Amino acid sequence: MKVLIAEDDPNTREGLAEVLQREGYDTVCAANGTEALDVFEREKPDFVCLDIMMPGVDGYEVCREIRRRQTLTPIIFISAKSEEMDKVVGLELGADDFIMKPFGVREVIARIRAVTRRCLAARRHDPAVESFSLLDVEVFPLELRARRGNESIDLSLRDVKILQLLHRKSGQVVTRNEFFDECWGIDYLPNSRTLDQHISQLRKRIERDPQAPAIIKTVHGVGYRYEK
Repeated sequence: MKVLIAEDDPNTREGLAEVLQREGYDTVCAANGTEALDVFEREKPDFVCLDIMMPGVDGYEVCREIRRRQTLTPIIFISAKSEEMDKVVGLELGADDFIMKPFGVREVIARIRAVTRRCLAARRHDPAVESFSLLDVEVFPLELRARRGNESIDLSLRDVKILQLLHRKSGQVVTRNEFFDECWGIDYLPNSRTLDQHISQLRKRIERDPQAPAIIKTVHGVGYRYEK
């Protein structure tokens, strides 16, 4: 598996590459955001470790651009930015996990393995990986889009993960903790409105009437549910 390490600090970049190579990974490196996008396009890595604070194009913009290219390549942010909002922004942009500096190399390797397992499982074992339907909306996960009749609806990677989870657990309540665990890759943030805000925006795109949703129904105090 090839891992792209985008990090402006040479000691961190080279140290992480050395550790990953000892674990059997192939690595390619970039020292800034522009170089990271060039290396990503040229090398087609299977995984991206991404710093946020890099000269020129920062890690947020790199993540946004990778997702704009409609790639499902797993991304982990590794950053010294430690505020909860930094983590939320990174995950909202489509990253699969967030590790704060200073970090332990064993933790990074464990997180890479966990995210890889989760992403591969979603692609290989979900019967809805090619397409699936939620009432009259057909979702195409690998294309990051949905369709209602002749209308095409753009989706983010997070949107797809949410809809896959609701589809897989059709008829059951999906708790807030499950959403954060499977779609954000983090533990539940008790005071965060991130999930509700994301669902609200998603409803505007996929529901015929977002004020009376038929696809993503609220289960007050618990989570959300989809019923056929």
